[in-house]
Amino acid sequence: MDAVVEGCSACEELRCDGTVGPGGSPDENGETTIDAMIMNGVTMEVGAVAGMRYVSDGIKAARLVMQHTEHTLLVGEHASIFVISMGLPGPTNLSSEESIGKWINWKKNNCQPNFRKNVLPIDSCGPYHPISSTNLREKECLNSESQASLDESASYHFNLHNHDTISMAVIDKLGHIAVGTSTNGASFKIPGRVGDGPIVGSAAYADTDVGACGATGDGDIMMRFLPCYQVVESMRLGMEPKVAAQDAMVRIARKYPNFVGAVFAVSKNGVHAGACYGWTFQYSVRSADTSDVQVYTVYPEISQV
Repeated sequence: MDAVVEGCSACEELRCDGTVGPGGSPDENGETTIDAMIMNGVTMEVGAVAGMRYVSDGIKAARLVMQHTEHTLLVGEHASIFVISMGLPGPTNLSSEESIGKWINWKKNNCQPNFRKNVLPIDSCGPYHPISSTNLREKECLNSESQASLDESASYHFNLHNHDTISMAVIDKLGHIAVGTSTNGASFKIPGRVGDGPIVGSAAYADTDVGACGATGDGDIMMRFLPCYQVVESMRLGMEPKVAAQDAMVRIARKYPNFVGAVFAVSKNGVHAGACYGWTFQYSVRSADTSDVQVYTVYPEISQV
């Protein structure tokens, strides 16, 4: 657990890719918020925060939820109030010159792209109102006749520089497994949006009896399938990590052929593999058998299904 916190905290402090920690991924209002989760694969305890404002230490906040509450997930400003009361520094402004500049340029581009659908703006940046119910019903009827109707994902918004999650798994000398995640979400998300980062079973999952999984990508789509829970359960049933990871991607791609995502899987014995869809993915491994971190590149092997 300590190693997970230290590892994710390092990425938060480094602001990895601008998508972890403070100073990145502004929402429609220009604000940066934090999502994070930690899971103990021995006890199955989970602590998580989502949409957390004014506090930059996401993974430490998630652990405080685990240690000092009977809850699994705290959200928004009340999560901030709780973790500050438990000793984390704050409140602090999570925006940066870079994130505010990014938001200003987005506003100049008529607030495009964005994550809204079936709405019309009063002007280029809203306020928005629903399209008429008649038109919406007609659209739904047309979509029901098309196999592609499920694939209304906004995955074209997601790439390395506007959305990513650090997802980490650690196995100690006793074979105990823990996982953690941290992210500042998707750029220009609708305020209040929570991605897959703090959702147990989606961005990460661990069971010391089996292994662990981490994921990143289009969280709005991926959380509908709980891919990391699926990976661990597939390994429990005998699948090798590579096959389990690929299977999880295929399950999503069948319904959303344009989504972007990746997972890594690791067995309790340390056998690891990755699978991705729609992009090239890298994950890193450090073990007692290696003198340094090894980076593995995973290419998309799954064709559209």
